[in-house]
Amino acid sequence: MQIAILLFDRFTTLDAVGPYETLARIPGAEVVLVGERTGPYRNELGTLGLVADAELSEVSAPDILVVPGGPGQNEQMEDGPLHEWIRAVDAGTTWTTSVCTGSLILAATGLLKGRRATSHWMALDLLATYGAEPTGERVVFDGKYVTAAGISSGIDMGLALVGRVAGDFRAQCVQLGIEYDPQPPYNAGSPRTAPPEVTAALREHSRFFLKD
Repeated sequence: MQIAILLFDRFTTLDAVGPYETLARIPGAEVVLVGERTGPYRNELGTLGLVADAELSEVSAPDILVVPGGPGQNEQMEDGPLHEWIRAVDAGTTWTTSVCTGSLILAATGLLKGRRATSHWMALDLLATYGAEPTGERVVFDGKYVTAAGISSGIDMGLALVGRVAGDFRAQCVQLGIEYDPQPPYNAGSPRTAPPEVTAALREHSRFFLKD
């Protein structure tokens, strides 16, 4: 089983790494980081890079495709070689997935038209622009398309897929192995629960992170 994780400049690190840490533990899985070119891609902060070992043309038949999000998603919305590749490999995938605003890239290719999907809460409404049906759920399955909400939800999506592919027992082993037992110190992980001033600050200043 080949799992392809797409990279592009200014991606959000956990969007790619969260699914990696879960899906890579499927028995027999081969994970390949792929981009329009080989070499390092820097995250949106510019402080961390992941290395693509394969170009798009070298990955033609992944079983699972993961499209992360991040501020660099804006530069990936025009139809062109990347969209053509996504549509081409989607024809043979078992699962086509995204995390955060990666769903906007999938939607822009036309693959989510008429399908339920989710994204980061600040980008959720944009899905309708591309014919998708936005939902605020954390992980959404619609056929073989699986979309996860903001950033950390990629871990949930990965575990859900491990369960679908390798069974609940394996997924629970992975969850315990990575000790994924969220107990956040604040109840501010959703606009439904965060203080209004926190939500307002995020909306005003940044799509994702509050910076000085």
